[in-house]
Amino acid sequence: QVQLLESGGGSVQAGGSLRLSCVAFEWSFRNGCIGWFRRAPGKEREGVGRIYPGNGYTYYADTVQGRFTISVDAAKNTAYLQMNSLKPEDTAIYYCAAAPGQCGLSASVYRYWGRGTQVTVSS
Repeated sequence: QVQLLESGGGSVQAGGSLRLSCVAFEWSFRNGCIGWFRRAPGKEREGVGRIYPGNGYTYYADTVQGRFTISVDAAKNTAYLQMNSLKPEDTAIYYCAAAPGQCGLSASVYRYWGRGTQVTVSS
């Protein structure tokens, strides 16, 4: 059974950085796409970015473009979300998700989800 486990969340001041990790069990990154999403209090889930490990192609939401970077270490079966220049509005629970074959920022294409990790950015 595919499982995704996020870690690396925490509290940081505005302007700081965090790196989130997503370890995949029973899932090979050759199988499809890895996406990162977030849900802020009182808001709908938002796609942050995604990577297709097969070719390394990444795509980011406008709200994080230039500040966030997604990468994959296939040998460790781990995806990363490097977050720099954090803002209070980045405060949310962050989730990684896996999609067989397809890729995009729509949550509907992702079949497997982690439980999330909390990121809190203070001003």
